[in-house]
Amino acid sequence: MDWRQYGERMASLARDLLAQHSVDDTLGRVTASATELIEGCEVAGILLLRGKDSRTLAPTDPLAVSCDRLQQELGQGPCFDAARTSVSGQVYRIADLTDDRQRERWPLFAPRAHDLGVASMMGFLLFTEDGDFGALNMYSRTVGAFTEASQTAAWLLASHAAVAVAGAHNRAQLEQAVLTRHVIGEAMGILMVSDRLSESEAFDALRRRSQERNVKLRTVAEHVCRTGALS
Repeated sequence: MDWRQYGERMASLARDLLAQHSVDDTLGRVTASATELIEGCEVAGILLLRGKDSRTLAPTDPLAVSCDRLQQELGQGPCFDAARTSVSGQVYRIADLTDDRQRERWPLFAPRAHDLGVASMMGFLLFTEDGDFGALNMYSRTVGAFTEASQTAAWLLASHAAVAVAGAHNRAQLEQAVLTRHVIGEAMGILMVSDRLSESEAFDALRRRSQERNVKLRTVAEHVCRTGALS
């Protein structure tokens, strides 16, 4: 591993991640980078656990989706262990899923994952927030594909990814908040003109309809913007 060259590529990747336009674009760049930069990584995906539900985000190959679904089905596996411990910097590197120690640790998962074509894998905790858990997972169809060097390189990638994903989420939330405020303001303006209401009366009308119908205030505002009326 040429660490100087790798450092230069990581610096370039950091800028690239910050330049992505959405959370999905950021996640896709992260998993694509894993297969490009990490020795031994053939497949990558990001597992999102939310309560008892799981989703695979930005998979580079269907194998990542199948492996994550298997863990959810069985309720065991490296990523689920990481989710339960939620230890910052948690890393799993499994050199050989056919090894007896792995089959003792995950007696249901290990043999079936191997049947899917997974011979070795690594997992890196990206974030835990409000009960959500995200992990960057890397897979190989070759036994012993991941070395200590590739683990270190992947940890550096995961560290960059965690920062980039958090930033992308924050930008998305801010953009959503600005858009919601704009829609509500537009709906208030429509009601102020059509129903001759004051600003506070127009907002109260929107809020009451939101409570009556048990829907979000933005949903009511979008209806007013489309139809020109509350009804």
